[in-house]
Amino acid sequence: MTARSSQAGITFIGWLLLLVPVAIVAYAGLRLVPPALNHYKVVSILEELGKGYAADAQVNAAVLRDDLDKRLEVEAIEFPAMQDFSFVREDGVWVGAVRYDDQVPLFFNLYLVVRFDTAVRFK
Repeated sequence: MTARSSQAGITFIGWLLLLVPVAIVAYAGLRLVPPALNHYKVVSILEELGKGYAADAQVNAAVLRDDLDKRLEVEAIEFPAMQDFSFVREDGVWVGAVRYDDQVPLFFNLYLVVRFDTAVRFK
């Protein structure tokens, strides 16, 4: 009598069931890179703005908005819009904040929505 041999390993369908979710997650991660880089640029512009006006007690929110608008224009950043930014004075220090949602098309009519909410204290 011969012993029945058994195969060990993963089938093609098994590979598909394993690789499809991994590919979808990797693709979603790649689609999220541009909004994340854009947000990094926006935050760095807010930080630079804060360095310029940290010691200036005479500045008001309108001046900060105008300067921010110019800096965003120079960097060619069209999103987020100016109404997504706010400037408030807390304990004698200006705080610049940005809050917005960004949608990234994934495929078909599915979108990834990323919410950004960052505040920068002007020191």
